[in-house]
Amino acid sequence: MQDTQDTKVELIAHLLRRAGFGASRAELAAATARGYEATVEELLNPQEEQRLSDYLVRRFHPELSGMMGPQAPGENWLYRMATTTAPLPEKMTLFWHGIFATGYNKVIHGKALSDQTRMFRRYALGSFRTLLLELSKDPAMIIWLDNQDNHKGAINENFGRELLELFSMGVGNYTETDIKECARAFTGWSIANRQYMELRSQRDSDWPYGRISWHFEFHPEDHDDGEKVFLGERGNFNGDDIVEIICKQPATARFIARHLYSFFVADEPPVPEWPYTPPADPQAIATLVQAYFDHDYSIGAMLRTLFNADFFKSPAARYTKVKSPVELVAGVLRLTGEFDRPRYEILERHSQASYMGQILNNPPSVEGWHQGTDWLDSGTLVERINFASQQIGDTDKPGIRAMLDRIGAELGAAKATSPERLVDACLEEVGALSVEEDTRRVLVNFSAGGQVEKGAAAARQHIADLLRMVAATQEFQRA
Repeated sequence: MQDTQDTKVELIAHLLRRAGFGASRAELAAATARGYEATVEELLNPQEEQRLSDYLVRRFHPELSGMMGPQAPGENWLYRMATTTAPLPEKMTLFWHGIFATGYNKVIHGKALSDQTRMFRRYALGSFRTLLLELSKDPAMIIWLDNQDNHKGAINENFGRELLELFSMGVGNYTETDIKECARAFTGWSIANRQYMELRSQRDSDWPYGRISWHFEFHPEDHDDGEKVFLGERGNFNGDDIVEIICKQPATARFIARHLYSFFVADEPPVPEWPYTPPADPQAIATLVQAYFDHDYSIGAMLRTLFNADFFKSPAARYTKVKSPVELVAGVLRLTGEFDRPRYEILERHSQASYMGQILNNPPSVEGWHQGTDWLDSGTLVERINFASQQIGDTDKPGIRAMLDRIGAELGAAKATSPERLVDACLEEVGALSVEEDTRRVLVNFSAGGQVEKGAAAARQHIADLLRMVAATQEFQRA
């Protein structure tokens, strides 16, 4: 019976690492009591989200609320990832940010990027049709891919090209003519509250209030309403029609399915290789494609299918994905409980994620970030391990103090304490972590070298040092 319970806990811990940012011992216990399928539903349909209040953030960090600088949107977002009780919508917001990659270096205003993040969050689990339509109207995306310069009789193909290549279908599923016809359909889709200057290089207002109120505006006089032929269909299409045609393509369903599989199950090659490299699990992709069409392009339905599938629940799928820097930082902050209120340290935590290779709202290109082991090199790996071990071993953090209290109380209540039992207690505290035998042997040997007498300061520090060692394991760095 104990083995069955352990297996259940490990499975739910796997779910919470992939569908969120990991789980504390208390969160894992609550999810285990609910059961796996009920936990999936709770993740997909969170009730009464609790998180650090926007009002508190505004009071302590007016610069994070104003979103005027390049870092503020990401710092504010990190607060939410670290404190929300609804982790899946936040994880999916990060997922879409990686696909619809939009950066400050061209948009040059944090609020537009923060507005885009809120849009992703609002539509993250709904219909892909709705999400693509909202993306097409998003001011940050319009500026990022130059659709304000896409005019009747003088098209700009940037948005149309990336909509097909990187956002929905992938190379090999459309023609150059489709790109041009797509661009024609999106002429006149622009933004309001921009001050047009006589000089083209000065067309954007540099005054703060000129950009704060950016919003979508359709210019009918600038829209090409002539007949178009797109993906084999003919008509006087506008942007709404183009999105509808894109969403019903089997190539779109496969493209989104492969992205979801790569993000939640197992790393796939970078997107440019997809036309030449088949999926690692074609049957899994087919299953997700079927869910896409069966549920009117619903991303939430695809995720429900994914999380309940054997290919996700398989023990072989665990600890195979390297956490992105932001996933790692957010997960650690949830364990340490550092941000029970706004603190200046959020600026440092955001910077630490950037040292590991990921700056929110500033992807390296329109392709976003490459995932998997691409996150790891000799420099970033040192940053990751140093960050995790320092934070998890910091006895000044409220979450770590609570861990030490629980471990000390449990070991003190036991008739005998062994190094193995102490290692198990530490692994349980960071989210029911399972480690390889070689790793476990190192932890047990380290555990055997300290004193674990109840209430002893040396014992408490030894437990903190053991937690620090756990945070440095490869399993902790993975999901």
